[in-house]
Amino acid sequence: MTAAPRTRTTRRRDLSHFVFPVLAVGAIFQAIMQTVMVPLLPSLPRFTGSGPTAVSWLVTTTLLVGAVMTPIFGRLADMIGKKQMLLIAFGLMTVGSLMCALTSNIALLIVARGLQGAGAAVLPIGMAILREVMPRDRVDRSIAILSSTLGIGTAVGIPFAAAIVEFADWHLLFWVTTAIGAGVTVAAAFVVPLSRTRTGGRFDVTGAAGLTGALICLLVPITQGSTWGWTSPAVITMMGCAVLLFVLWGFQQLRNRNPLVDLRVSARRSVLAPHLSALLVGFAFYGNTLITTQLLQASPEHGAGYGLTILQAALCQLPASFAMMIFAIVAARVSDRFGPKTAIMIGASFLVAGYSVHAVPDKPLWLVVTAIFVAAIGTTFVYCTLPILLLGAVPLDQNAAANGVNVLLRTVGSTMCSAVVASVLAAHAVAGGITSSGFVTVYLVCGVCAVIVFGSAFALPSRSESRRSRSAAI
Repeated sequence: MTAAPRTRTTRRRDLSHFVFPVLAVGAIFQAIMQTVMVPLLPSLPRFTGSGPTAVSWLVTTTLLVGAVMTPIFGRLADMIGKKQMLLIAFGLMTVGSLMCALTSNIALLIVARGLQGAGAAVLPIGMAILREVMPRDRVDRSIAILSSTLGIGTAVGIPFAAAIVEFADWHLLFWVTTAIGAGVTVAAAFVVPLSRTRTGGRFDVTGAAGLTGALICLLVPITQGSTWGWTSPAVITMMGCAVLLFVLWGFQQLRNRNPLVDLRVSARRSVLAPHLSALLVGFAFYGNTLITTQLLQASPEHGAGYGLTILQAALCQLPASFAMMIFAIVAARVSDRFGPKTAIMIGASFLVAGYSVHAVPDKPLWLVVTAIFVAAIGTTFVYCTLPILLLGAVPLDQNAAANGVNVLLRTVGSTMCSAVVASVLAAHAVAGGITSSGFVTVYLVCGVCAVIVFGSAFALPSRSESRRSRSAAI
């Protein structure tokens, strides 16, 4: 008796089991790309023969391009196909990694880091793909875990980069990421199915240009304000231009039949509250990494600090990675059983607890690691729940765009955190170090963000409303 031949549909169904692993690895790869430069920054002026200001653009460029491309790629994914835009994002990241591996020229490195920034769109596009391909009873859990990969990649990327810097040529770091990117791109091409839903229509070029200009005018002075001076003409002018461009862009979006971002949908309570939480938790999450890394490496002989090496400080961040891997599933189950509002409040409570411990001056090192772990649990609960909230709050054909805006706001929050931390710590600098009060202040700012997230959770839909909207949307 001869077995029936395997059809193309059957083979595709078999490969569907690999969609989530491929997307998860791709999202972790993207998060690593955002953070690998952090341990390198002190040494890059020597490696590239350039000044600290030029080197800082290796981080700024990635944030800018990621912020701009995330909503644009999300909208294009809804219009022409999620798989196509996912492969473009993976391809740009891989090319950027290859360029970093091949050169030490600062100008080329900045261009390469810009290409890597396009990978920020991987997460919202991946969530939209999971909404289409996963069984209904696994959609929430899969999206929650995928959302947590942002934190996992960040927590893994820093010690990974620190180890390379300490024991090998820094170009090796990008040869490794190039290999990962090529593998993920090929795997996605074979495994990820084509989109079942596409909106079609004409792409809003004017809206994309307006949003790009507004984000550049907002984020450049935020990232460079501590260098240029917050009251300098350049910062004040660009901030004013950002306000004007956002207002004009908003009017243009409301009048457009095919807007880049549907502001009427974004203004709904069920969508606006998750976006506000994304902005604030993006700030708090980045603080858990950025502030603590500086505190761990600072010399105790010149202010507050623990005097750890780059690698030792990075290893102290690993508990955050473990917390996100372990509690992603827990967060999805809590959200399903008790509702997203409860999950957000639990996450905000963990964030408040973590930053309360962080704010204690001169504590032992084990307590710092504990605070990292607790704050990471809070971040996981919130990050995993936000896309679940959007799952039922927006139509299926706007899912990638809505998640793109949510991820954009996380990025803006992280960028604002970087600026605030730099300004506060600079104001508390002493000869050769930073005072304890400086670190306490920035930790308390992050804690206030967590308190606001807790309060904003009261505006979220109830458990019954969330279930009805998800059932209607999936």
